[in-house]
Amino acid sequence: MKILPALLAIALSAAVHAGVHAAEANQPLLQAARQAEPAVIGSLKDMVMIESGSSDAAGLAKMADYTEARLKALGAATERRRGSTGPGSIVIGTFSGSGSKRLMLMAHMDTVYPAGTLATQPYKVEGRRIYGPGIADDKGGIAVILHALQLLKDAGWRDYGKLTVLFNADEEIGSIGSGELIAALGAEHDYVLSAEPTQVGKEGILLGASGTGTVTLQVQGRSSHAGAAPEEGRNALIELSHQLVQTRDVAKSVPGTQLNWTMSQAGKVRNQIPESAMATGDMRLTVPDGFEKLEAALKDKVQNRLVPDTQTTVSIERGRPPFVASATAREVAKKAQDIYAEMDRKLVLTDMTGGATDAGFASRSGKAVVLESFGLAGAGYHARDEYIDADTIVPRLYMMARMLQEVGRGQ
Repeated sequence: MKILPALLAIALSAAVHAGVHAAEANQPLLQAARQAEPAVIGSLKDMVMIESGSSDAAGLAKMADYTEARLKALGAATERRRGSTGPGSIVIGTFSGSGSKRLMLMAHMDTVYPAGTLATQPYKVEGRRIYGPGIADDKGGIAVILHALQLLKDAGWRDYGKLTVLFNADEEIGSIGSGELIAALGAEHDYVLSAEPTQVGKEGILLGASGTGTVTLQVQGRSSHAGAAPEEGRNALIELSHQLVQTRDVAKSVPGTQLNWTMSQAGKVRNQIPESAMATGDMRLTVPDGFEKLEAALKDKVQNRLVPDTQTTVSIERGRPPFVASATAREVAKKAQDIYAEMDRKLVLTDMTGGATDAGFASRSGKAVVLESFGLAGAGYHARDEYIDADTIVPRLYMMARMLQEVGRGQ
């Protein structure tokens, strides 16, 4: 019978294929990434020692000086642009190559930590964990970009038409001042790779992130003496409470949106019926028309009043647009998985996170292929004792460099 030999041949072929990834790796580039690890750690320490909270003008200026100098050393033409608001400057580096594709890399210089945090959360190394405020989010991303470009420069790689690097200064406060610039530059490029961190123990690439909005309810009533004439007033606090209860689940009727009321305020003194009240909510969305649809649903709902002669108004301040990877971007993400497999490592593709990133602005026009989370694997960001896993430095560095090679030639 020929069945057994045929099965053996299939099994042998599968075994050979399963073990071929490491041999297929670009060994010179992988070795260069290994040799670069100490320099990457040095860059991380340099940046962590520069405290650069989103409102820290001096710290952000130092980070801009540092990143601009590093980009210039790599051969970039650099510029700084002020956003429409905020104390920091956006650093942009531009490289010209010999190919045709237009590539863009992004990370952010600002952190959530105020000045003085290093005094209680210092830079430190414990085994393969390296701690420091902002080390994962997102100074690790900056390090990956700078050192991947150094690897490729040393290898003589210029297979792109234009390569733009953007280091943002207000990402942690919603990119209020930089979002429109990121959107405009994103529309001018074929591929955008954003270097937010990935999770320790779940190294991956992100294919979607929620957009954000701030929803406000304003209630206008009428004040009166709370003891002598409460009936003459129109209690805005009571009406606001009614509106919060009846709108708490309204987003469930609008697919792709989420709303959670998070803050409220009413009244100024104990013995007065409050004439005004306000509540603010956190909105998340994964559909482009979510703002309009949720606003319409809320406005319809608040027409139902509990307290007569009160008026409730609804407004939504739009933040980041949602990021949802295109079909093409998903195919490109599979290439990243293949690259990770070259090192016998698994790369997780995550469909969606409730967080928000600048990938939303970069992908807004729909013109660029956008992927997120090319930074280092970390944990504890936006909390205490933020750290990166040093074991991910080489694979993340290698993946970024190899991805640039692949998308540079349009593959």
